[in-house]
Amino acid sequence: MSSLGGERKVSASLSRSIRGTTPRLADLASTPESPRTPLLRSTSSLFGSPGGSFRTEDEYVVLEIGSRFVRGGFPGESTPRCTLSFGLEEQRRMGDYRQWDPEYGHKRRKRKRGEEWGQDYELYRLDLAQVDLGLVEDKFERAMREAYNKYFLLDTKPRRILLALPPKMPHSLMSTILDVLFGSFQAPSIMLMSSPVLSTVAAGLRSALVVDIGWAETLVTAVSEYREVHERRTTRAAKLLSEEMAKLLNAALANDVEDGSPKADVSFEEADEVLTRVGWCKSKPKSNRNTLYFPARTSPILEEFEDAVESPEPSVTIPFTRNTPPTEITVPFASLAKPAETSLFAPGTALNEFDDDELPLHHLIYRALLSLPMDVRRLCMSRIIITGGVSALPGLKTRILAEVEALVQQKGWDPVRSYGSASARHEQVLRQQREIFELRRQEGEDKVSESLDPDAPLPAGLQDPEEDAIDAKLAHLALRNGAPPSCSIGGTIRGVETLGAWAGASLVAQQRIRGIVEIERERYLQHGLQGANREKEVSVVPQRQSMGPGVVRGAGERASWTLGVWA
Repeated sequence: MSSLGGERKVSASLSRSIRGTTPRLADLASTPESPRTPLLRSTSSLFGSPGGSFRTEDEYVVLEIGSRFVRGGFPGESTPRCTLSFGLEEQRRMGDYRQWDPEYGHKRRKRKRGEEWGQDYELYRLDLAQVDLGLVEDKFERAMREAYNKYFLLDTKPRRILLALPPKMPHSLMSTILDVLFGSFQAPSIMLMSSPVLSTVAAGLRSALVVDIGWAETLVTAVSEYREVHERRTTRAAKLLSEEMAKLLNAALANDVEDGSPKADVSFEEADEVLTRVGWCKSKPKSNRNTLYFPARTSPILEEFEDAVESPEPSVTIPFTRNTPPTEITVPFASLAKPAETSLFAPGTALNEFDDDELPLHHLIYRALLSLPMDVRRLCMSRIIITGGVSALPGLKTRILAEVEALVQQKGWDPVRSYGSASARHEQVLRQQREIFELRRQEGEDKVSESLDPDAPLPAGLQDPEEDAIDAKLAHLALRNGAPPSCSIGGTIRGVETLGAWAGASLVAQQRIRGIVEIERERYLQHGLQGANREKEVSVVPQRQSMGPGVVRGAGERASWTLGVWA
């Protein structure tokens, strides 16, 4: 009886311990550092259907690497399991217990002399002149170990990796990342895919113009049929936006500080938090849609209702607990939109004063569309995808699309910037073409012919195209088969939402789609990146080719591998 009672006590304590280890939503919210049970975990094949052994969703691990974050998860899921950032707290060494000091959270961290803005919060920089690749490798390995041991909770079986990377990444940096994944985590193969292409996949499109507003730069990529056909860059991105917000807060603090008090600049964490919480972007006024720039307005209410009575300016109170002594400042709400306008659009500055790598966003997008062929431009201009961390800023997407539309209405699609002495004649022709277009749209073809000079020919851009029998037949077949109405949209400025590059990578991995760049572990450890083929693209169609008597190459196996757009 004593043994039976002891067994009951053990079983009761064991059941209580099992119930105690099951995480609840309240426990996860109160203890964010506790281990998490992965959501939507696939059922094991031992307890599932007989066909469960053929399920391959969990064979891949989907990763997305950016300048300041690493996202990771499994195929088939809409959101990543974890998003790991890089900062001072993630770089603490063993034995560093400063975080438990009650006064440590109220101390403002000063930037070291010679360091760039936000340098301690970056994983890498594309300019490798002053980058320690060994430190980058340690940061990335530490983040991946945290993801595998705390969020993924996988078994010891090696998993393939689908890696989403920004295009044109330096080979030294790419080699550092691959060394960690192949060496420390024993990945059998890694498939590389470009972030703009995956953002297009996550939007449900085949062609798009992807505007990725990243940390150090903004990348505009034209994607046509899942291929990158054009690319432009600018340094106007989140880093410059954060610096402008810090300048605004420093100026407000300097006005409130008493004479003789020491001057203290705002830290990176404070500027980033203010930008995330109360930062916004001013919309383009409706009265000036056809102008390039517009004068600064004092109140955001008057921008929508110009005839309204001016009301007192709304203000925002921002506390600074890390200041010495702790203080708070009150700034007008309209002034919080100035950093986004100054850093991303640069109004009031002539276009000839910018270098090619610091163009405002709307001019960069317009030039990217202008450089595309006519058929590709028609598809991309009506499928503009604005993504990146800064794209969540309220009002930014609407402002970008409005500025691009104003540029198109003002300049058209003429690649010539200056006609010199013929500028007056060119403006007269453009004015005549606009009048003809308006008459054709309002009155019809008869009114157009009456208003024209009989000797002046109709411009080619306004003439009706000749009917093609093949195009008419294809249009009839598409109408009979019930083509979706979105396929015919083109020629207008239009924005499209996307779920992000990670969601696109998750969908690609779940559908078992093979990418152009697929690196095997043995080949990489033997030759490194130097073993890649110089050709940027190879065929992914399975081919049957004999390799001698009794030896046949496997279906879909490649004799060589390539770096694709990273070559």
